[in-house]
Amino acid sequence: MSDASAAARLNQLRALAQAEDLRPFLRRAIQLHPSDLAEVLAAVDGTARARALAELPVETASKALAELEGRLRHPEELLRAVGPGYVAELLTELPSDDAAAIIRDLPSEEREAVLSEVADRAEVDQVLKYPADSAGGLMTTEVVTVDAEASLVEAIADIRRQSAEDDALYQVYAVDGARRLKGVVPIARLIVASPSRRVREVMEPAAAAVRPEVDQEQVARLMARYNVAAVPVVDERDRLLGRVTFDDVIDVVEKETTEDLLKFASVNPEEDLSAPWSAAVKSRLPWLYVNLLTAFLAGAVVYVFQGTVSRVVALAVWMPIIAGMGGNAGTQALAVTVRRLALRLLPRDRALAVIRKEVLVGAVNGIANGVAVALVAAALGEGWVLGLVVLLAMWGNLVVAGFAGASIPIVLERFSIDPAIASSIFVTTFTDVCGFVLLLGLGAWLLL
Repeated sequence: MSDASAAARLNQLRALAQAEDLRPFLRRAIQLHPSDLAEVLAAVDGTARARALAELPVETASKALAELEGRLRHPEELLRAVGPGYVAELLTELPSDDAAAIIRDLPSEEREAVLSEVADRAEVDQVLKYPADSAGGLMTTEVVTVDAEASLVEAIADIRRQSAEDDALYQVYAVDGARRLKGVVPIARLIVASPSRRVREVMEPAAAAVRPEVDQEQVARLMARYNVAAVPVVDERDRLLGRVTFDDVIDVVEKETTEDLLKFASVNPEEDLSAPWSAAVKSRLPWLYVNLLTAFLAGAVVYVFQGTVSRVVALAVWMPIIAGMGGNAGTQALAVTVRRLALRLLPRDRALAVIRKEVLVGAVNGIANGVAVALVAAALGEGWVLGLVVLLAMWGNLVVAGFAGASIPIVLERFSIDPAIASSIFVTTFTDVCGFVLLLGLGAWLLL
């Protein structure tokens, strides 16, 4: 479906959802994927959203509510419109991880009103007691388990009894009598193996298992490393608590990538895209003040060399070029280094090697770009000495850019400061200040 037709369908469904007679909308809604239905509900006003959700079948409404999580600025308004009892009924239909995510979106005073009416509150509370960005906060407690000592006939019968607990059944977990994790059994292996065999004979070790306190990024890395669709969560005694599935990790990767991009641009990752302009100003202004302070440093360098600039006006033409190229080169080195740090691909003993590599790259790129700008300077009739000054300044600033872009995030990470937040400010300051010092200092030395 093209973007135009998808937009037309969304507008049509949005109009139906806000109509007095909801029956045409309800007939269409039950045929939609929950994500598409959530997109429609998120696009209508709060009154129409609550009315439509209340009229939908419980199963359809619960799945749409799960997809709405994170899309609404004020989810508590929906709760108040449909009532905590109905929200609790919808949450009872959902896996514990989805239910917990919705509960977390509510103000603290509203949470208890909903939780008190959730049928399987204990399972939701089990997830809520862990941070939202941890394995425990992401896990679903509804997992299918079999006794490691059971025969496959017994195991399959047990799986049938538990199948309602898992809507994505591609593997089961083998446990002992104390629910300690013993292994993982793919469903395909259960089907093709001889019924007389025991579960322990066909199970395989879990490629990875995590404690509930483990950070969500670590869970995502484990799933990518071992190419598994789910990671079991166990306590300190290896008792199975739940599992984190790939759909949760996809959300994690998207969230973490978005946060890193916003941090890289010195924007608060908590900034709501639908928030008013005043909130955006409040979020961004402090970082702009920091940038302004660092810009004063570059301005101070120009002030010191104002005599040189007044006598060799041609230097002013090359100042933004030298500083801009240094900033670009520094950002390249910074992006590569921050990515290595984020993916845990940069052990401590490799830090110097990475810095040396980026300095070498900066030196080679500096020569290549320096020769180009020197030729342009000569072609403009500004003399070979000015061309030499520009060449040396370009080369030196790109070397500094490579060093700063690689070393600054490494140093910040060693001090437990998120390199994605602060690195770009320091790198830009380094390249601007050093670029001006090199260009104007060499100009004062060779041209005056």
